[in-house]
Amino acid sequence: MGKKKQKKLPKLGFLYLDYVLRFFDKSNFKGWPDKIEVVTYHWKNDKARFIKEVKRKKIDILIGNIPATAYETFREIARELPNIQFVPSLDTQFSNKSKENVTRFCWKYNIPVPQTYIFYDREKGDAFIQNTEFPKIVKKSYGPSNYGGYFVHKVSSKQEATNLFKTKKYHPMYMQDFVPMAADVRVMLIGHKPVCAFWRRPPEGEWLTNTSQGGSMDYMDVPVELLELAVKVSKAANAEYWACDIAVGVDGEYRILECATAFAAFPYIRDWIAQYLMWKFSDGRFKKPNIPLFNWEELGKIDSSLLRTMRHIAFGTFSPSYDGAYYMNKKIAVDEQKSIFDVDSQFPMLNTRERDEEEWPSEKWNYQDKYALKNLKSMEVENNQALQDGDESALNAEEISDEEMFSFLSTSTKGFGKKKAAKALETYGKEKLVHMLENEPDQLLDVKGIKEKTMQKMVDAWGTFKQILKGIPPSQ
Repeated sequence: MGKKKQKKLPKLGFLYLDYVLRFFDKSNFKGWPDKIEVVTYHWKNDKARFIKEVKRKKIDILIGNIPATAYETFREIARELPNIQFVPSLDTQFSNKSKENVTRFCWKYNIPVPQTYIFYDREKGDAFIQNTEFPKIVKKSYGPSNYGGYFVHKVSSKQEATNLFKTKKYHPMYMQDFVPMAADVRVMLIGHKPVCAFWRRPPEGEWLTNTSQGGSMDYMDVPVELLELAVKVSKAANAEYWACDIAVGVDGEYRILECATAFAAFPYIRDWIAQYLMWKFSDGRFKKPNIPLFNWEELGKIDSSLLRTMRHIAFGTFSPSYDGAYYMNKKIAVDEQKSIFDVDSQFPMLNTRERDEEEWPSEKWNYQDKYALKNLKSMEVENNQALQDGDESALNAEEISDEEMFSFLSTSTKGFGKKKAAKALETYGKEKLVHMLENEPDQLLDVKGIKEKTMQKMVDAWGTFKQILKGIPPSQ
């Protein structure tokens, strides 16, 4: 009998966006035999061209995360490309757009979150502040991520809350009851299976757990019950890959703080995600990766600088042997009644389910556009580091990560690539470069590789980049 003819593989494409860090590249999809296309979205009036290019390249599956400021545009794009499978789906990426969307997602699926209050009407929000109890947590809902706590504030009084909203212009007014935390845990999942988890604990006397704020982290003894909550959330989102930040309250309760498909991950974790996607898309032609539960306890003992370079880590499947039997029968610290093998088998890596209709259609759920804040310029704005002289577009260096600055420098202008971007960051530092772009662009001519024409293109690109970063959608 002849060999069974292999099913034709779908045409894969990577979805990239200017100035946005790339989650995947071709090296993650090691062994994929066919060409993987690349389609880059250039913002502003690029929708029609982008759709045309996807069709021309005959892509079947478009892989990539979409930032908050492009989310609604890609809702429209996806509707005009009904035969293209977006991975993750636009429904799965609903929580990427805003903290408000995270809350609404959790409310729908009865997932525990801190008590949350969302106001689009300023008068109602102000009235709530006058009658509620403090402390409260105030967060910027829409736009950039947390950046070490920069957009998350603990307010202890009515006056403090009122002053904060006058200064920051956050919209909607997004507040949560303050829940004293012992720690929080970041859990990363692939196919609804936890593949990495670690604790983040605040420094003594503080409440933020971010390591940039002095918090500590470790990988040991993450409770099984907490992992089960992360799996529940991933399944509700129908996520191929997912991350949850789960607060561990001093009351012993677990609550979701954040969840999304866009998260920082070591390269080997992105390799695992790609292996999973190759299995999913190949009808079994590629093997599903075997990623044992609690692998992070051993990998976490490796210095993080080395972990950031490790690639293509693989684990063999269990086969009985004396050593293997000993290891698999060993009781684990988080559940002394069960072996590691027993607990691992409770967390299988699963395929996501197919959906035929939108779960979160923009006509209903796009609150940011339906209830936009009117007359922003008339609001009282106090001078501070983030908003200079009432200019809402001014950017402070704390609002941008080193990685994002590198991505901007290396992609904003043709000819100023990765090597020159790395050299500029090494020579001047992020803070100085942001100052040049914001206040003294002529000083950019001192940077090696930047001429007059390059400087002007970089300054123009900086304006668009700031809009993306600050959650102000560029005109499409």
